[in-house]
Amino acid sequence: MALSFCGYDKGDSYSVEKGVLNNGCFVDALNLVPHVFLLFITFPILFIGWGSQSSKVQIHHNTWLHFPGHNFRWILTFLLLFVHVCEFAEGLVSNKMMETNHLHLFMPAFIGFIAGTTSVVYYHNIETSNFPKLLLVLFIYWVLAFITKSIKLWKFAEYHVGPRHLRFCITALLVMLYGLLMAVEVNVIRVRKYVFFANPQKVKPPEDLQDLGVRFLQPFVNLLSKATYWWMNPLIIGAHRRPIELKKIGKLPIAMRALTNYLRLKDAYEGQRTPEDPERAPSIWRSMYQAFGRPILLSSTFRYLADLLGFAGPLCIAGIVKHLKTQNNTVTTKDTFFFGVYFMSSTELLQNTSVLAVLLFLALILQRTFLQASYYVTIETGINLRGALLAMIYNKILRLSTSNMSMGEMTLGQINNLVAIETNQLMWFLFLCPNLWAMPVQVVYHVILAHSFSLTLSITLSYLLHSGSLCIVMGVILLHYLLGFSALIGASVIVLLAPVQYLIATKLADTQKSTLDHSTDRLKQTTEILKGIKLLKLYAWENTFCDRVEETRGHELTSLRTFALYTSLSIFMNAAIPIAAVLATFVAHHFMNTEGPTPSEAFAALALFHILVTPLFLLSTVVRFAVKALVSVQKLGEFLQSDEIGDDSWRNGDVSVSLDTYKKHPGVMKAINRKQPMRYQMDSYEQPARRSNRPPETEDAAVKVSNGSFTWGSNLSTLSDINIRIPTGQLTMIVGQVGCGKSSLLLAMLGEMQTISGRVCWSKLPECEVLHEGNISKNRYSVAYAAQKSWLLNATVEENITFGSPFSKQRYKVVIEACSLQPDIDLLPFGDQTEIGERGINLSGGQRQRICVARALYQNTNIVFLDDPFSALDIHLSDHLMQEGILKFLQDDKRTVVLVTHKLQYLIHADWILAMKDGSVLREGTLKDIQNNDVELYEHWKTLMNRQDQELEKDTDLDSQTALERKTLRRAFYSREPKNQVDDEDEEEEEEEEDDDNMSTTTSRRSKIPWKMCGCYLSSGGFFMVFLMVSSKLLKHSVMVAIDYWLALWTSAKSEGETRNGTASEGRNYTVGNVTTFLPGALDSQQQDSYYLPVFIILCAAGITLCLITSLTVEFLGLSAATNLHHNLLNKIIHAPIRFFDITPLGQILNRFSADTNIIDQHIPPTLESLTRSTLLCLSAIGVIASITPAFLIALVPLAVAFYFIQKYFRVASKDLQDLDDSTQLPLLCHFSETAEGLTTIRAFRHEARFKQRMLELTDTNNTAYLFLSAANRWLEVRTDYLGAVIVLAAAIASIWTANLTNNYGSTAGLVGLGLTYALTVTNYLNWVVRNLADLEVQMAAVKKVNSFLATESENYEGTMDATQVPEDWPQQGEIKIQELSVRYDPMLKPVLKHVNAYINPGLKVGICGRTGSGKSSLSLAFFNMVDMFEGKIIIDGIDICSLPLQTLRSRLSIILQDPVLFSGSIRLNLDPERTCTDDRLWEALEIAQLKNMVKALPGGLDAVVTEGGENFSVGQRQLFCLARAFVRKSSILIMDEATASIDMATENILQKVVMTAFADRTVVTIAHLVSSIRDAGKVLVFSSGILVECDSAAKLLAQEDSLFRELHRVHTILTADLVIVMKRGNILEYDKPKALLEQEDGMFASFVRADM
Repeated sequence: MALSFCGYDKGDSYSVEKGVLNNGCFVDALNLVPHVFLLFITFPILFIGWGSQSSKVQIHHNTWLHFPGHNFRWILTFLLLFVHVCEFAEGLVSNKMMETNHLHLFMPAFIGFIAGTTSVVYYHNIETSNFPKLLLVLFIYWVLAFITKSIKLWKFAEYHVGPRHLRFCITALLVMLYGLLMAVEVNVIRVRKYVFFANPQKVKPPEDLQDLGVRFLQPFVNLLSKATYWWMNPLIIGAHRRPIELKKIGKLPIAMRALTNYLRLKDAYEGQRTPEDPERAPSIWRSMYQAFGRPILLSSTFRYLADLLGFAGPLCIAGIVKHLKTQNNTVTTKDTFFFGVYFMSSTELLQNTSVLAVLLFLALILQRTFLQASYYVTIETGINLRGALLAMIYNKILRLSTSNMSMGEMTLGQINNLVAIETNQLMWFLFLCPNLWAMPVQVVYHVILAHSFSLTLSITLSYLLHSGSLCIVMGVILLHYLLGFSALIGASVIVLLAPVQYLIATKLADTQKSTLDHSTDRLKQTTEILKGIKLLKLYAWENTFCDRVEETRGHELTSLRTFALYTSLSIFMNAAIPIAAVLATFVAHHFMNTEGPTPSEAFAALALFHILVTPLFLLSTVVRFAVKALVSVQKLGEFLQSDEIGDDSWRNGDVSVSLDTYKKHPGVMKAINRKQPMRYQMDSYEQPARRSNRPPETEDAAVKVSNGSFTWGSNLSTLSDINIRIPTGQLTMIVGQVGCGKSSLLLAMLGEMQTISGRVCWSKLPECEVLHEGNISKNRYSVAYAAQKSWLLNATVEENITFGSPFSKQRYKVVIEACSLQPDIDLLPFGDQTEIGERGINLSGGQRQRICVARALYQNTNIVFLDDPFSALDIHLSDHLMQEGILKFLQDDKRTVVLVTHKLQYLIHADWILAMKDGSVLREGTLKDIQNNDVELYEHWKTLMNRQDQELEKDTDLDSQTALERKTLRRAFYSREPKNQVDDEDEEEEEEEEDDDNMSTTTSRRSKIPWKMCGCYLSSGGFFMVFLMVSSKLLKHSVMVAIDYWLALWTSAKSEGETRNGTASEGRNYTVGNVTTFLPGALDSQQQDSYYLPVFIILCAAGITLCLITSLTVEFLGLSAATNLHHNLLNKIIHAPIRFFDITPLGQILNRFSADTNIIDQHIPPTLESLTRSTLLCLSAIGVIASITPAFLIALVPLAVAFYFIQKYFRVASKDLQDLDDSTQLPLLCHFSETAEGLTTIRAFRHEARFKQRMLELTDTNNTAYLFLSAANRWLEVRTDYLGAVIVLAAAIASIWTANLTNNYGSTAGLVGLGLTYALTVTNYLNWVVRNLADLEVQMAAVKKVNSFLATESENYEGTMDATQVPEDWPQQGEIKIQELSVRYDPMLKPVLKHVNAYINPGLKVGICGRTGSGKSSLSLAFFNMVDMFEGKIIIDGIDICSLPLQTLRSRLSIILQDPVLFSGSIRLNLDPERTCTDDRLWEALEIAQLKNMVKALPGGLDAVVTEGGENFSVGQRQLFCLARAFVRKSSILIMDEATASIDMATENILQKVVMTAFADRTVVTIAHLVSSIRDAGKVLVFSSGILVECDSAAKLLAQEDSLFRELHRVHTILTADLVIVMKRGNILEYDKPKALLEQEDGMFASFVRADM
């Protein structure tokens, strides 16, 4: 037909005889005018001149200023575009009814659609640049369009075209929309006054958009970008080129920050307290509803809209199937023509299949958009709630009573659970809320639709409905309506199995708890093994302790096996119940009814059975989360109501952001977003509002306690009758026995204890000090406090020392030198900028203690409290710290110092002494006062002082405890390079990526799926299990498709048979797409049932069986892989050389056994199952569609390409964001645990506000990563949902096109509906394919890390001799021959021992000494073949130890190490873990070690409990247990590797005495810690730089003037002197204590000692 604007049907098409406005074609042409006007005006601005327009307000992100009515305008514009689509469709359909083409029927709608799109693009650009004057163009356009459409509507009414005609309804809608848009434009003019007003209003962008750091733009973008997450495109696409980093995601907007949400929640929480009942416990549920109820209601509204739109899909599919038969049978009448053109009715358009296909597409787009919006709002609200709860919990922690922590009422574990578990439980419960509230609409709508349509409508409902109990009831009623009583049998199957599903869900939760308990025990045992691995290898106990871990792992695997079984049953039930119900129903229907079900009845019933199963599974999930949420709220409520430190003390605790204070500062929220550092704003309103000052007293006493009685919370007072004064500017020492209350007295003065009676008074500051603000003034309310138990931050050394105070280089250096920290700092890889880890775990106790003391010294406070700072220091460091740190640095600064100590030799320096006993002050005064008034006490002190002075002799050897600590530190940090270079695959790949200039190579590497690791994981599970999983999965999904397909053939055959009315035939080939199926003809209904029913039963039975097999195979494949990977990892690690543990950080190894093992155990199997299920569902759906309509494959190619790029970009970005979420969560949890552990220190320093600010920053950082991850997931789901909608559209168009070509409408209608229904499943599962693929990629990193450790080489445990060839009593004599021995730690390192030759007679006591690094300890390891003896050999009793199996060699020797190691369990386990000794032998060993009486007094005796690390015993007792352990073995050779270095003198005397008596007839090799300790040795081996330089008796070596041993002894003597005078040519050059002279690096004495060293 020729094209014509007005057509050629009649000769009067262009006639204007009745008036121009009475010609419909001219009216339609008039409607083109506004659209052409807009396009003509806006196109030059948009595409030519807009680039030169400059914004009046510069916005960093180039984002959005929202004019008034912004969202309403976008909604109206979307509605306008939708109505234009309907107008265009109506015009096209109407045009088909005309004899010639009438372009005016649809062209104005098409041009109107383009103009509407242009208007929104134009508006967006104007809004972005804040140039409102150009909006006048849109105002004119809306006015013109409103006028022209109103004329058209007026003419329709004049010619009696009414609502029954679709074109009238569309025109009326357009008039309304144009009118509303015109009103919006008028409102913008009214508010902004950009035209017609003399003074236009000036506006600024939101403050968040002025902050360069805010990158989360979801609240600020336009509606289309919000709906599609278009603003995320640069981030996700950019991640493909460069990894996403923290600075790239920036900060959160103000409204989403933890502080904002905390204020909101705190307001709601505190608002429930009334003046009448101030102690009333507020409801957390009510607080959450008041603070966050509005966004949840918004999310529910979106969910309602999504669910309502979800029914448009089934409606359209049902319409397509129904009208395939009748689409060409439209009858036109005279009543349908006006203005010479065809006017269709309102319902006629919906009978056109092509129109329905487009409406189906649009409905799916809108439905998925609203659904994702609902998800996003809910998740954002949940994250905001979590941030608010974390801030509330943290505020409570900072106010917690110390007695709660000390008395065990509130443990660190409970606090960590609140932070890590309970807040997440509430967040996840919030995520489920919209699902719960959306049920009623779905149920009602389902009932309405069920009576209207039958076939494909109900099929599609199974994939769209969520439901509750009402849905179950209505589903059963509808089933009865469709199939009669037989349906009730199928429904009863579902209902009866519902309790089973709930029981399985409950069992799953219980099993998970049990698994967690076993996992915790296993990790605890693994940690102990790794910490004590050196001892285990030396005693050949590694297999014994490995078996302990394997036993615990066995219990864990039993729980995991039960968990896997219940998970499999849960998956099986959800997949198999619908099949079982359908099978029961149709078998019952076959026997109860003579006529079989029609296709509509069959597929409707099938869909309903799927519907009934979903809510039952969802119900159990919701109930579980609801119960968990209730428990979490109860725990949270109890925590928030727990005791706080008293408000009446100076330690008043409300350091939170007080709402009253906040309300007095209206500019606070505005100030938060400025560029200045956040902490300075926090200080303005973060300070306590109600905190009372310390009560003032006289100036001579800094602190005074009057009639004080204090308790930790029990009825009995810990401190009683305390009347003391702390002199200002002087050194006060508190002494007394262990447990007498010294530390408690400090805490009582700090306000941490509960006051029973009395008061603590603090002096005022001099006014001159108060007025100073410019300098670092002394803080009146802050006390520098160093606790007895060292507490460090997870930060750098410098940050731990400065502790938030301004950095002063000179002061910092003085403090470092006073605490002897410089040598330790020099050993750290980054100096004082090295992060020292959580609780300083990579530092020794002495190093941690000195950093804590340095922190107290550095703070510029008036008062310093030091609680036993010398406890972890040797006497040398203690003396230096006392002289330089306390007496010189603090006293010269006139600071008040309170020192708790056991070092009585320092009492002579005290200005004031407090002697305590049993919780009260025994004596108070100066040392002279006590000497005069209490002679007995003074003599007792004098005796103890003399004994302690003797300890100074122990520390003068240069290889002291401090030197050993530094040696350990050096090894820990600097020996890791070879390991990192050889084994760290991750770092190698990262370096390759950084060095690779080819961006495409880097991109492909980042986007590549780790197939190698997937293969490694699957092979660990076993090839049989992999084969079983793959084959059963493929078979299962094939059978599931076959069931639906066979049911379609069966019901279609019955339908065709009824249509033929019994006409006989030979049979026929039934063709769908490329599939041809033979259907028997000439069969009555009974014969057809007998043909189809058995096959249907077999298929259903096979489907149920395969559901069980697939669910079991996936879970048990994962369990098998987890079992093998952990077993191999444990054996590899436990049998690795000791060098491996020197160069690999303990935390890295523990991560393999904790986080990575947990991922392999519990996360990978469900992800793998979900991925395979989603992928096969999508593939089977595409296969069904392609078999029904092969033309669909043409459209599939571009869709597959689009899907490939979407998943490719998403996986890379998702991995980066997931890593950011994980990496930002750990510092947050660590900060909570750090705060809880160091609560007393933080409150003493008065740094609560700073720590609160840090918590808010960490929370916001973690929430930012989580929000971006959530937005990325929405980005993916929106795009995959839109792709799914396009697939549905393509399938619908292909089906309609195929039906039109074949003219076979009736026989293919049911299968077309089936194909479209399968297309809808693609929409649901397409995004899960990508999500699961991304998750699996992240989780496979755990397998990669474990696999990298499996490449570690094990020690060679097999010697050249067989264990049976070694005599059972070897070594009997203890004779040792060392011949040309050369030793190294690694083939890549230099030798540490070179050509050593020595002979040790049986039973001889040998001492080994030398300077630091001379090779002493290396020789002790060589005896046990723990180092590489690449030359020479050691022969013990005639046997070369290198020829012996390692287990045999190490089990025949005994050693006592410097650090005593005990394992949790029993005393028996620590003495004899292999259980080869009798109780008598164990008691004998304990008696020799002088521990028998102590052990007998313990409950259980030999089976008494030993806590982790032996913490329930003192260090000395632990070392004596190690001595007893060595004696139990009864070896003829004992190695003592600096065994007395870390114990007191009394314990050392016991140890030496036992060695001389119990080991009198055995060979004892002592690695000397003190030169004096080996004076009596029968032979002394002196090493220097790995070479044995001297070998003789101690007496002979001392007699040789040039002997190195004598030189060491001489240095030892000089360093123990009280005074050293250095002279040269009769002049005294240096004169001081040895320690002071050594610190003068350029001094002669220091150079003299260094030369001797």
